[in-house]
Amino acid sequence: MRDEKLKKRNIELLEEFFGDSPFKDFAFKLWDGTVWKPEGAGEPVFTVILNHPKTLANMLVFPVDRRLGESYIYGEFDVEGDMIALFSMETHIERKYKQMVKRPAFWGKIISLLNAKVKFQKLHSTRKAARLRGKIHSIERDKQAISYHYDVSNEFYSLWLDELMNYSCAYFRDWNEDIHTAQKNKLELICRKLRLREGEKVLDIGCGWGGFLIYAAQKYGIKGYGITLSKNQYEYANEKIKELGLQDRIRVDYRDYREMEEWASFDKIVSIGMFEHVGKEMLEEYFRRAYKLLKHGGLFLNHGITRRKPRKTPARWSFSATYIFPDGELQSISHTLAVAEKVGFEVRDVENLREHYAKTLWHWAKRLEENREKALQYVDEVVYRTWRMFLTGSSYGFKSELFGLHQALLVKNFPDGSNNLPINREDLYRNW
Repeated sequence: MRDEKLKKRNIELLEEFFGDSPFKDFAFKLWDGTVWKPEGAGEPVFTVILNHPKTLANMLVFPVDRRLGESYIYGEFDVEGDMIALFSMETHIERKYKQMVKRPAFWGKIISLLNAKVKFQKLHSTRKAARLRGKIHSIERDKQAISYHYDVSNEFYSLWLDELMNYSCAYFRDWNEDIHTAQKNKLELICRKLRLREGEKVLDIGCGWGGFLIYAAQKYGIKGYGITLSKNQYEYANEKIKELGLQDRIRVDYRDYREMEEWASFDKIVSIGMFEHVGKEMLEEYFRRAYKLLKHGGLFLNHGITRRKPRKTPARWSFSATYIFPDGELQSISHTLAVAEKVGFEVRDVENLREHYAKTLWHWAKRLEENREKALQYVDEVVYRTWRMFLTGSSYGFKSELFGLHQALLVKNFPDGSNNLPINREDLYRNW
């Protein structure tokens, strides 16, 4: 009798919350095999499997964004089918929740389910929610934030990244290209935008596993210096550089951009997928440092995720800020460029690769799913599920215009306002 009552309340909640969803082609499967679909639904694109009677209530407890993510990574529900399509429900859930929280009957159902004496063994992990210490965006706290995300396992990342371990948006010259080709395209595009020449000194801020520096040294003959706050990346990059015999051309240090010596100077600077970690209050310092480190006539290519509208909820309510990118902050491209201009840069070129990042993340998610068994040799189930949710949700975020990916080419002009740039962009694609 109790089980039937719990099932009835779950179905009532599903009908109330999801019955009027504009997207219909999905289903929920209850713990006993019962399937619920919204009226008029076709073949499900995805099915949410509720693994115990309290799952739905746990998913809908405030703050919903974080609780939904936690319910998935700790095994309270599973997803069969296209997990990216699951995030198409996000707008509906946000709108519906604002209506439902005002209804006492809704909370009555939630509380009654939460109080049900039903046992369920959640998944456990040694990797907990981020708990960072110190002043936000201080060097020491940024080290903690970077380590939390990147120092998971090099072997884990290698299962779904490309051959050069590029953990940033790829560039698809053809939508059917594989991730390895598209990532090399990205590196080539950046080299061309920077107009790299043999012997030039290049700084890579947030160099990751060293993919860009290796590519630029091998193909363009540059002398490169990379910095990262991930110890795993630092060790991997230098081992790879040694393996390839490039020690006389490039090196990577464990260092923050604010720790760069003032006297150092570079012909070109690149930052690929790093400035998301900088923070709004530190953005001027970030660009000012780059400006001082760059020679007159030098170029700085800043490649990073942007957001058109500021995040509405506090970080502590966000699943991503709690389990993926603690202290990460996304800025609009307009604000980013305004700060870059304020410190002295001239903006020469801006390109949005939003669709390319949606495609990149799709590839990463599929590769991760295909390599699940191998992934579990290096991380536990909770970590696997965390990254699966992160990659699929991010892919939808770029597809739906929530996020953008902008490459901004900035120049530090000579005092008279001149530079050595071509008068047009035709050289970027010549003989490619």
